[in-house]
Amino acid sequence: MDTLVAGLPLWAFLLAAAVTLGAGFVKGAIGFAMPLILIAVLPSFMPAPVALATLILPVLATNAHQALRHGWAPALAAGRTFWRLIAATVAGILITAPFVLVLPQQVMFLLLGAAVLFFAGLQLSGWAPDIPRRWRHPIEALTGFVGGLYGGISGVWGPPTIVYLLAAKVEKTEMVRVMSVLFAIGAVVLTVAHIRSGVLNAETAKLSAAMLVPAGIGMWLGYKAHDSMDPVRFKRWTLLLLALSALNLLRKGFFG
Repeated sequence: MDTLVAGLPLWAFLLAAAVTLGAGFVKGAIGFAMPLILIAVLPSFMPAPVALATLILPVLATNAHQALRHGWAPALAAGRTFWRLIAATVAGILITAPFVLVLPQQVMFLLLGAAVLFFAGLQLSGWAPDIPRRWRHPIEALTGFVGGLYGGISGVWGPPTIVYLLAAKVEKTEMVRVMSVLFAIGAVVLTVAHIRSGVLNAETAKLSAAMLVPAGIGMWLGYKAHDSMDPVRFKRWTLLLLALSALNLLRKGFFG
């Protein structure tokens, strides 16, 4: 069968579009997990570097839209409040992105997956941590940096950030806004870094751009689910998705 874009046969392109549609819905409903879903599924039928390139533009576009959904002023306010988290994440991405093709990702997947699963399990069991005010800023910066280190080589830097925001008891709408501002800025950095690394090139950029359509449709549907979701259900679904994401990271760590 003739290939369509980026060396993919038609069936693989259509499957990638379907996966991206589903990831867009989850992104719109919960506020995160698009790269987690895409990087978990796409490498099963395309090379890992192509999968990483595929998610870059949809992640960039959906996060920018979600961050600005309620206007520039709330997005800028969220950026000012959580600037330490954002700056540390960017620093981490810049450090590890150049090594995406040489660093052993399995070890980092195992470490991140174990930590996130532990936290999600405790929260689902009813444990509610309270970060002391004097430690909030250092923990915020450390969380962002660790997430950025993982994100530079995997395209996924959300779980540590979400763990922190849940522990800090950030309100539902504000939490999604903060995540989206952070993810949008991180996605810009990731895009530039992987243009330089060669992962996002003239061929893979076509596939990534093509996935903008299903990502946008899925996200529009997800917004409808998000707007009708109460805060308790939102937190529970977020934790469940975190736990599933952690299990997937562990799977990737053990089995590649």
